[in-house]
Amino acid sequence: MHSRQPWRLAGAVAAALVLVTACGSGSDSASGGDAATRAFEADNGKVTIPAEPRRVVATGYAVPVLIEADAKLVGISSWKRGLAMMTPEDRKRYDGLTKIADETAASTNYEAIAKVKPDLIVIGVPKPVLGDLDLKRLESIAPVVAIGPTVPSAWRELSQRQADAAGQAGRLAESKTAYEKKAAGLKAKYKDALAGVKFGHVGEYGDVSTGTFMREFAGSWGTNIAQDIGVTYYGEVKKKGGGSKDVSETSSIEELPQSLGEAAAITYTLEPDGKQGESVRYVLGSKLWKNLPAVKDGQTFGLRYTEAATYESATRALDEIDKALAPLLEK
Repeated sequence: MHSRQPWRLAGAVAAALVLVTACGSGSDSASGGDAATRAFEADNGKVTIPAEPRRVVATGYAVPVLIEADAKLVGISSWKRGLAMMTPEDRKRYDGLTKIADETAASTNYEAIAKVKPDLIVIGVPKPVLGDLDLKRLESIAPVVAIGPTVPSAWRELSQRQADAAGQAGRLAESKTAYEKKAAGLKAKYKDALAGVKFGHVGEYGDVSTGTFMREFAGSWGTNIAQDIGVTYYGEVKKKGGGSKDVSETSSIEELPQSLGEAAAITYTLEPDGKQGESVRYVLGSKLWKNLPAVKDGQTFGLRYTEAATYESATRALDEIDKALAPLLEK
């Protein structure tokens, strides 16, 4: 519900991830009114929700997850950053749903939410962003579960929790199995080619105006899916800052040789259309980049769909990784 860059650099911190088993089948159940309810552990505490929600509103990172999981949605926030990764069927459903917010939490339209009469509201924003919402007002409309992002690679656990809250854990399991099967196949395919190769990754959120670039380490947006097929990203941030800052950092372009000089291969983020974003283009056009050992050896690879945060979109990201790394198999 907020722009991409603030999320990724927000520094949202979670002491621990609450796995699906802690908030789904293992939670208590009871009868309330005309429908069964259960206790669900969310970022905003333990919440009593319908056992089988029939009218769900989703925001933020919960939007693509619950569309793919065929949840019974009646309203969503906009999710422009993920449109390029949606299937035609999912895009059609997205377009047809009532929009109750734009890309920011502050744009939430409480009257529009009340109008669609939800029996559950799933908020998919980081904890710090919850302060932009009037939770008490939302809770007066329907039970609210906040399940927001932490480190980028946590989309797996988060999507499970979000789908479970909406009563669609089984549907998510199908796409999870398909993703893991494809990842395992690619891991076997690239096993020899990737053995012992140290990778680095250039992300898209450097700031050209200040002369910085973004280095992403293991567990970040540009790296976590490639890791599932056996790509090894070396190094770590100099100082953890919470959330995405635990696995990525921005440094002066002058530090490029020091940061990526040990990399035998480098991946970098591409926009969904396959083009280089401004900050990536800035790095790739510098003399310092051209003098890196990996660049001189021709071992650089652009990756699309690095912001995938659902199993179906991550499966498409795997296809893009396969295309990008194919030259490694020719050696």
